[in-house]
Amino acid sequence: MKALIERFKQDEDGATAIEYGLIAALIAVAIIAGVRAVGTQLNANFTTIETSLQ
Repeated sequence: MKALIERFKQDEDGATAIEYGLIAALIAVAIIAGVRAVGTQLNANFTTIETSLQ
Protein backbone atom coordinates (compact mmCIF):
# COMPACT_ATOMS: atom_id res chain seq x y z
CA MET A 1 0.00 0.00 0.00
CA LYS A 2 2.85 2.36 0.83
CA ALA A 3 4.40 1.77 -2.60
CA LEU A 4 1.09 2.61 -4.26
CA ILE A 5 0.84 5.90 -2.35
CA GLU A 6 4.45 6.81 -3.22
CA ARG A 7 3.84 6.05 -6.90
CA PHE A 8 0.68 8.19 -6.83
CA LYS A 9 2.56 11.12 -5.25
CA GLN A 10 5.29 10.97 -7.89
CA ASP A 11 2.88 10.70 -10.84
CA GLU A 12 2.86 14.05 -12.68
CA ASP A 13 0.49 13.19 -15.54
CA GLY A 14 -2.43 14.99 -13.90
CA ALA A 15 -0.35 18.10 -13.30
CA THR A 16 0.77 18.10 -16.93
CA ALA A 17 -2.83 17.84 -18.12
CA ILE A 18 -3.81 20.78 -15.90
CA GLU A 19 -0.91 22.83 -17.25
CA TYR A 20 -1.95 22.12 -20.84
CA GLY A 21 -5.52 23.06 -19.96
CA LEU A 22 -4.38 26.37 -18.50
CA ILE A 23 -2.27 27.11 -21.58
CA ALA A 24 -5.22 26.32 -23.86
CA ALA A 25 -7.47 28.61 -21.80
CA LEU A 26 -4.92 31.42 -21.99
CA ILE A 27 -4.63 31.04 -25.76
CA ALA A 28 -8.43 31.08 -26.06
CA VAL A 29 -8.64 34.31 -24.04
CA ALA A 30 -6.00 35.91 -26.28
CA ILE A 31 -7.86 34.86 -29.43
CA ILE A 32 -11.17 36.18 -28.09
CA ALA A 33 -9.56 39.50 -27.17
CA GLY A 34 -8.01 39.78 -30.63
CA VAL A 35 -11.24 38.97 -32.43
CA ARG A 36 -13.16 41.49 -30.31
CA ALA A 37 -10.60 44.22 -31.09
CA VAL A 38 -10.72 43.50 -34.82
CA GLY A 39 -14.52 43.30 -34.72
CA THR A 40 -14.78 46.67 -32.98
CA GLN A 41 -12.48 48.27 -35.55
CA LEU A 42 -14.38 46.71 -38.44
CA ASN A 43 -17.66 47.94 -37.02
CA ALA A 44 -16.26 51.47 -36.81
CA ASN A 45 -15.01 51.27 -40.41
CA PHE A 46 -18.36 50.05 -41.73
CA THR A 47 -20.18 52.76 -39.76
CA THR A 48 -17.92 55.38 -41.36
CA ILE A 49 -18.58 53.94 -44.82
CA GLU A 50 -22.32 53.85 -44.18
CA THR A 51 -22.32 57.48 -43.06
CA SER A 52 -20.33 58.49 -46.14
CA LEU A 53 -22.77 56.78 -48.48
CA GLN A 54 -25.83 58.54 -47.08
